[in-house]
Amino acid sequence: MGAEKVKTYQRILPFVEIMDSTLRDGEQTNGVSFLPHEKLVMARKLLSDVNVDRIEIASARVSEGEREAVTKICAYAQKNGLLDRVEVLGFVDGGKSIDWIAECGGKVVNLLAKGSLKHCTHQLHKTPEEHINDILHEVEYAASKGISVNLYLEDWSNGMKDSPEYVYQLMDALTAPSNMLGVKRFMLPDTLGVMNPLQVIEYFRKMMKRYPDVHFDFHAHNDYDLAVSNSLAAVLSGARGLHVTVNGLGERCGNAPLASVQAILKDQFHAKTNMVESQLNDLSRMVESFSGITVAPNQPIVGENVFTQVAGVHADGDSKDQLYYNELMPERFGRKREYALGKNSGRANIAKNLEELGLELTPEQTRRVTERITELGDKKEIVTQEDLPFIVSDVLKHDSSADKVKLISYVVSTAYGLRPGANIKVEINGQQYEAAGTGDGQYDAFVKALRYIYKKYLNRTFPILANYAVTIPPGGRTDALVQTVITWNDNGTMIRTRGLDADQTEAAIKATFKMLNIIENEITK
Repeated sequence: MGAEKVKTYQRILPFVEIMDSTLRDGEQTNGVSFLPHEKLVMARKLLSDVNVDRIEIASARVSEGEREAVTKICAYAQKNGLLDRVEVLGFVDGGKSIDWIAECGGKVVNLLAKGSLKHCTHQLHKTPEEHINDILHEVEYAASKGISVNLYLEDWSNGMKDSPEYVYQLMDALTAPSNMLGVKRFMLPDTLGVMNPLQVIEYFRKMMKRYPDVHFDFHAHNDYDLAVSNSLAAVLSGARGLHVTVNGLGERCGNAPLASVQAILKDQFHAKTNMVESQLNDLSRMVESFSGITVAPNQPIVGENVFTQVAGVHADGDSKDQLYYNELMPERFGRKREYALGKNSGRANIAKNLEELGLELTPEQTRRVTERITELGDKKEIVTQEDLPFIVSDVLKHDSSADKVKLISYVVSTAYGLRPGANIKVEINGQQYEAAGTGDGQYDAFVKALRYIYKKYLNRTFPILANYAVTIPPGGRTDALVQTVITWNDNGTMIRTRGLDADQTEAAIKATFKMLNIIENEITK
């Protein structure tokens, strides 16, 4: 038999249109209100840099501030050939929303119709036939004004659940050949965020079966933390467009986050979008600033911690053929991978940070630095990469194993109405001594106890403190460490030492013992 020929084909990747509603639905987040110039800046970022397909920027007839914002954005979009990508939410109100949008220079209305029988009869107090007639008149009026129409079916998810015959009645009337003027997209919202992915698939397939040629968008809400999953289910079932907001802003629990939707569409569904992924982090920071809503550190793609490895085994694996990498590479989103410093870091994490800073240490030095960082981590302190050079310097300049003067234990106390006190035990050249003291502060009490030991037991004078300064390490951006620099006068010789710790008193004590060891080493030479 001859060789059997096998036909090959190339899969055509689906394209998904993205509509960002941060400036309209995102502004419905409790406590969020954007100024007109802020909306303009975000609109420019969304359209020109991130390159989303469409943006919904406001609700018609809300306020004079919204009128100003819409006018500014439409003027910018008109100048740059982007006006058909700018949309405004409008209402079935006898043409008032259409007029308002036209006066602002807009060309697209997202008309809000009722997608469930309950909303139609209980909120509008109208029959389905009356509501359909009102919608048709609104669409016809928009066409006369040169404004194209996308149609929201508000509460569509509950409409499909409780009154599907109403949804089909509405769709049949609005998709009839004689009524298709100006209706470009039908937008199906899960208004109350009640759906799960299986329901999305079921309801969307019913819509697609009845209306195969209609462009459907899906608008998810996150009440059950399913907005992203539901969005993917909608695309799998035939949705051509998805609605999102930056950082998941929106009423109640918010909407589907833009960055998460983009990542899951590309990596899990292999869909195409027009978005520029490298701009998503900058956009997130911009919206975070304007909205005042802080992004959760563990929010996918844009959270502060999502590209930070904490466990040392992960950093070790990344050095061995990128064992802990996945498709969510930080560089895709304008970010870089970081390795946390703390009690779980391990030498691999620290080595990665040292490499980033261009610092080279021996294995023994790395071990000592690791122990120091673990010690800080046990105190629940956050150590940043900016702290690392100072920790390295502090550790390498002070080898405790060779110290002749060692602190065995101490207690410092302060109480209202009483002078601060200190009880200390120290070891000097192998001999241990104990003493107590009071002073004007905890460190002053500690030093007075030390002075007592040096005078009574060693018959030696204690150096005089000439200067004392406490700072954050230069260049540091953290609350983990303070640096205490103390200058001492030892019989005319000036000695300057530094201590580094999360606690100011502890840092000063470390600086003091460095000074005492310098003096002791000079004596025993």
